[in-house]
Amino acid sequence: MKRTVSVHDTADVIVVGGGPAGTAAAISAARSGKRTILLEHSAQLGGMGTLGNVSVFMGIGNVTGIYREIISEFLPAALPDSHHESIWPQYSPFELRHYLNQKLEKEGVYVYYHTSFVSAMLEGKRVSGVFANTREGLKAFAGAVVIDCTGDARVAVDAGVPTHAGREEDGLTQPMTLMFMMQDTGKPVAQSLPEDGYRYESVEELPQGRHLYWGGMGDGTLLVNMSRVKGNGAKIEDINYAEKEGLRQVLSIANYLQRTNHPNHILSHVPGQIGVRETNQIEGRYTLTEEDLTSGRRFEDVVAQTNYEIDIHNPTGQANTDERKLDGYDIPYRCLLPAEIEGLIVAGRSISASHVAMSSMRVQATCYALGQAAGIAAALAIESGSALADVSIPLLHERLAEQGVVFQKPVKSGEGR
Repeated sequence: MKRTVSVHDTADVIVVGGGPAGTAAAISAARSGKRTILLEHSAQLGGMGTLGNVSVFMGIGNVTGIYREIISEFLPAALPDSHHESIWPQYSPFELRHYLNQKLEKEGVYVYYHTSFVSAMLEGKRVSGVFANTREGLKAFAGAVVIDCTGDARVAVDAGVPTHAGREEDGLTQPMTLMFMMQDTGKPVAQSLPEDGYRYESVEELPQGRHLYWGGMGDGTLLVNMSRVKGNGAKIEDINYAEKEGLRQVLSIANYLQRTNHPNHILSHVPGQIGVRETNQIEGRYTLTEEDLTSGRRFEDVVAQTNYEIDIHNPTGQANTDERKLDGYDIPYRCLLPAEIEGLIVAGRSISASHVAMSSMRVQATCYALGQAAGIAAALAIESGSALADVSIPLLHERLAEQGVVFQKPVKSGEGR
């Protein structure tokens, strides 16, 4: 296909994907004085936290930087006194959607909704922008640095960055889950089960073999995470199947809960798309490993810290989950950088990490941290005229501190390389 595509907009920093990593990257780049635009394929920001109804922030052992700021403004009652405490707050995905709209507008970030990535603009081995599908057709967006926050490494893949997916032995990724809400009506509700639904009679028969839900909103809302669909959410046929099977499981699980311990709850909200845990990981300048996590490794070029557990939902789709506690570890800046492609940073769940390592670093709060670092690094590279890999780490840390990031147990110069 040969097309002449007009440049619709030009910016210093182009962020592709408006999930936690993308929103934080856009905010930090804009605060660094760079004109920043964000391209979001859907009608809302927040990623799986809004689109997929994953409306609980998992505890990562710290609440710092832009993530802490969001908590202070959006969920002030949940804000801990220290940067080094964990919180697990449940929230309204509808209210978060509105909050993020206003937040990015206040920060001076221009958000293009219904704008889906199509292809990377390449000048040799340098990404100089992207082509995207908009409501007005194909448009080009040119920029000095592109930050891939698509969650699937879409920009990186198109630019020729090598990727891997899933377990080393068979490539299977963590299964998908369609989270949903139920509401307490105060009285028994009518029960229904689709003709092709599953009549679960015991906990053992459930897709995850367990009850997993939260009721912390105080308004009778139940947030349910109990479906499980095998597949890779970046594959056409897998996601086609998952959207149908996920909904079938949701309706069946809701019926099970009504018949057992929640007879007064109606099914009140099912999001428009299934939640995807794992797809593509880039091959970066450093790959985060299971050993890094279990040994609590610290890095000189740290950009995010977490102690969220190793949390691997069985990639075969069976009911068990591999859960292992961690004391805490660093994620280095090099995990965000493709080995050979310039002008591109990858932030969020698709950074360079092994299957086991990404099971811990994939949660929303950590993605906010990775995005914040990516936005600042992009700004520093533009200011200095340097390659992204040559950004001054001390200066990056200084800028992160200026934006409210507090690290725990920083390494001494020369360690953790």
